[in-house]
Amino acid sequence: MRKQQQASSDKMANTRAQASPDVHRKSRGDTHDPGHDHKHEGDAGQRVEQAEQDEHICSPDCEHAMPEGIYVISGSSPVPSADRLKLGAKNLRKLGFKVKVDRSAALQTGRFAGTDAQRLQAIERSLEQPYPIVMASRGGYGMSRLLGQINWNAVADSGKRFVGHSDFTAFNLALLARTGAVSYTGPNVSTDFGEDSPNELTRDMFVEVMRNELEILSFESPDSDAFDGRGVLWGGNLAMLVSLLGTPFFPKIRGGILFVEDVNEHPYRVERMLLQLAHAGVLARQKALVLGHFTEYKQVAHDHGYGLPDVIAYIRKTVGIPVVTGLPYGHTPVKVTLPIGMRVGLATEDGMGYLVLQEH
Repeated sequence: MRKQQQASSDKMANTRAQASPDVHRKSRGDTHDPGHDHKHEGDAGQRVEQAEQDEHICSPDCEHAMPEGIYVISGSSPVPSADRLKLGAKNLRKLGFKVKVDRSAALQTGRFAGTDAQRLQAIERSLEQPYPIVMASRGGYGMSRLLGQINWNAVADSGKRFVGHSDFTAFNLALLARTGAVSYTGPNVSTDFGEDSPNELTRDMFVEVMRNELEILSFESPDSDAFDGRGVLWGGNLAMLVSLLGTPFFPKIRGGILFVEDVNEHPYRVERMLLQLAHAGVLARQKALVLGHFTEYKQVAHDHGYGLPDVIAYIRKTVGIPVVTGLPYGHTPVKVTLPIGMRVGLATEDGMGYLVLQEH
């Protein structure tokens, strides 16, 4: 991969978009500065009117309208508000998508988006409706309760592209473990698109991946180990990943590229979870470990300064496989949409990481 990657990285000098200081991408068909590419501006209560759900809105400068549609479900925690869900659907429509929100998407039962039965029924409806993309409204907690009751073969046979992150990691990994089917980790509707101005890079990468256009993602990775190889890309939220160990829903991946992130997890707990994967033999079976962002934790006096850099140094010394840092993925405004279960290329060079999603 090195020769192709080097040629690609040279070619990217004039074609990659720089929507943030440390993340660049090369998409199919880039022939000019994507910084001047088309820009897109940037439902519901318990019942959203059918006309509003199916409405297709595209701003005047939406040059490449998306023929695909998105069906929105809530499989975990309730959405922050019906307005956020409605705004998320509106922003997706501005990108050229048709959007339909499941009739139970704004329900709340305790800390869940409806009862287990209601959330399962929403997943079943998502398999029968015509839109090709099924997208989670948010994460939180609740998907784990449903794993044993989902017809995974029916999910795989539907051909839908399932997208979500955080708690949705349980769905992504269970689908991969039970069927080998590819799904996607990426933005959620209410928590990522339910803003007045969704993050441009997150938005654009989502559209490009859904269009099969994103070829190479490059990101700053100054302290990464040397790596150049290919493997099945898998992972997601670290806590959800570890919670599946020892169950039929944990993928048995050998020679893979494992990526992880987390939120509200103290560095020592991140270390403990990574060590659990190491002790279980999971890390030794991978070609590389890729670290996204670990956010929203606070150091305490008892740490005596022991923080995330110390965790990374210890894990790098302990696990025996290359560790790559800086992946733009996590509970952060900027998050790339990634295919879970797809074979990809990964290389590091001169303080940069290159994730090759499509090769020609």
